Amino acid sequence: MSGIPSSSCTAFLGVRRVAFGSYDEVARSLAALDLSAGGLLVFDDATGAQVDHPWPPGLHTTPAEAGSSPGTVAAAPQVGRPRMGVVAREVTLLPRHWEWLSQQPGGASAALRRLVEEARRTHATRDGERQARERAYRFMSAIAGGFAGFEEASRALFAHDAEAFALRIAAWPPDVQAHLAWLARDAFAPETPDNPTP
Repeated sequence: MSGIPSSSCTAFLGVRRVAFGSYDEVARSLAALDLSAGGLLVFDDATGAQVDHPWPPGLHTTPAEAGSSPGTVAAAPQVGRPRMGVVAREVTLLPRHWEWLSQQPGGASAALRRLVEEARRTHATRDGERQARERAYRFMSAIAGGFAGFEEASRALFAHDAEAFALRIAAWPPDVQAHLAWLARDAFAPETPDNPTP
């Protein structure tokens, strides 16, 4: 999700983009608009998912933006090493997996962390493409589900066919088309011998 802020959204009135930026910025922009006619759709930029508006103040604020405001309830103690960002959660494995993990240097937790980091590096491009496709599909399903060419555009998106995708959305309203292209920009990796199109 390169280039997409983790706490930003985009608002549409019908098919016209009317606000984008942080949740607080969008809330302020929307407060100045007449929304009585309906048709408002707000989408999270990181996920493409539709979000409800109005949202409670501070709901979409990142921890860095939130700071330590008075009246904040202290979080319950957590298992693990929360100060280091380490959180304990349940993992279910077969006995042979536990046996192998117990034989690794540093124990099971260290081995699992190494395996996850290796998988993240190995599959970063593929995971980014998948997330971009899912993000774009959520947005287009909500706002363009009734548009001509929607089914064909969806098939092209999941078939990794950037040319067909661009062709199918070319007649859609400009703001929808532009935002969708932005959300989907990482969905189409160039075809290489190591990355053949399925």
